[in-house]
Amino acid sequence: MGAMIDPADRRAALKAKSRRAILDAAAALMHEHRRADFSVDELAAVADVSRRTVFNHFASLEDVATEAAGQMLGEVVGRMEAEATDASREVGTVLEDLVATASGAHLVPAVAYLIEVFDGADSRQSTREAVLMQRAFALFTERMSTAIAHRHPHKDPLAVELLVAAFSGGVLGLVDRWIDATGGTDTPASRAVWDGFIASLAAVLREPGS
Repeated sequence: MGAMIDPADRRAALKAKSRRAILDAAAALMHEHRRADFSVDELAAVADVSRRTVFNHFASLEDVATEAAGQMLGEVVGRMEAEATDASREVGTVLEDLVATASGAHLVPAVAYLIEVFDGADSRQSTREAVLMQRAFALFTERMSTAIAHRHPHKDPLAVELLVAAFSGGVLGLVDRWIDATGGTDTPASRAVWDGFIASLAAVLREPGS
């Protein structure tokens, strides 16, 4: 006789499955229409859930879009983390590794995508975009601190954590300046502008003795 499944575990699994379906549907709609202004009916249909189920998991459509985009940015951070910890790449200083992972090739496509999806007359005034960016770079800070600490085991962990936090905060602060300079689009020129800003940030944060 097979093991009995706890009803509470079953409910938790079904709840998690519904939430995942809603977030996947939101991401798909955002990617398809390049907008985040989908309706509850559209979202429920793609997720194959009821309207009520949507609001059992999220207080508003904006919360759905925010979390879906936040998870997308988490995937970007994951790719950056993998590159930072790639044993085949020569280990540089902590700051050099951070600069490599925050290059225009990594971050510009994600930032430009969010600007497009959360379109506004002035994207800097979008509360939703500001929340998303803050969430993305909070995730960047947390995950990169761990990854860089593993890559630099002989460095003072607190020093690494502080440098990653300062770098991430600086990157977040550069987003508005980059939008002003480039219009917030992903082009070879805008990536070059971004890389120039990152180089300036690195110059300010350069590690003593590096």
